[in-house]
Amino acid sequence: MPDTETAAVEKPKWWHRWFRTPSELREMGVVGINMRNARFLLPNNPRRLYELVDNKLRTKALAEEFGMTVAETYCVVRNPHDANRIDKLLDGREAFVIKPTRGSGGKGIMVIYKREGKNFVKPSGTEVTPGDLRNHVSNILAGLFSLGGKRDYALVEYRVQPATLLTDMSFQGAPDVRVVMLHGYPVMAMLRASTKESDGRSNLHQGAVGIGIDIATGMSVRAIHHGKPITHHPDLGICLIGVQIPDWDTILHMAVTCQEMTGLGYLGVDIMIDESMGPLMIEVNARPGLAIQMANGIGLMRRLVPVVEQHAKNPTADLETKIAFSKKHFRAKLPEPRD
Repeated sequence: MPDTETAAVEKPKWWHRWFRTPSELREMGVVGINMRNARFLLPNNPRRLYELVDNKLRTKALAEEFGMTVAETYCVVRNPHDANRIDKLLDGREAFVIKPTRGSGGKGIMVIYKREGKNFVKPSGTEVTPGDLRNHVSNILAGLFSLGGKRDYALVEYRVQPATLLTDMSFQGAPDVRVVMLHGYPVMAMLRASTKESDGRSNLHQGAVGIGIDIATGMSVRAIHHGKPITHHPDLGICLIGVQIPDWDTILHMAVTCQEMTGLGYLGVDIMIDESMGPLMIEVNARPGLAIQMANGIGLMRRLVPVVEQHAKNPTADLETKIAFSKKHFRAKLPEPRD
């Protein structure tokens, strides 16, 4: 019989590399969902402001009022009649993205890469018939992918053509940059790149790659896939470390402006970089996930606490002051730039 006492103590070599005890996580400053909600989200995000970001149509309209560039809306499907003729409404469109206006976590997003005859093709190569498209839009209207399961609208918009540098880092889909902020101070950022598994979507839980970005410079410093550190894209084989993200200062300014326009204290902003239009504001999230800590290899607590202290000292700091503070205090150890 095996020695159960020994078996309970001895772990395989990989165990200590990927798994941490609660005390180790606290020492690293890792923020869990309960701590995020109790200490940072609930005290700083008034419930009345959630509607501004939970409805993508309202968020896009607000962003345009503040002078930000957003992806063009092709159409909004609001009823079963339009859902049944969605292929007609998109006649002449070769590529587009369909998403629920109140979706979360990447659920319900369908990316269409091109057309082949009467059918549509997703980044994975899977064909979508007009009937499949109608069914998907109908499911969105029924609230299948929406917060609280409430009835919803389907938003169809421009499929971002990513900047050439970023195209090499993502399998078909357009990568997006997420910036997490507290009181308007950028505290952590990552690039989310799609894989064949994620089917053109950038959600980490669906198999996308998370790439940590240095707040000060915009250079990629670390990458993960399914929570495990990697250095190269699992499908493309390209190195993901030491890449300079284009238009970094513009991205930071856009993120902080999103905080100003919503009034939320703790939030995440998703931005895509289009080859011709530059950074586009895609979405604002009042409940940003915590995987960004793994992508950067550092706990959020080590950055949130200095921001709380700084905000207490200077509650009326302007946009430039906040960005300068974050660049100075949250600079990462940079890798050598890739060739």
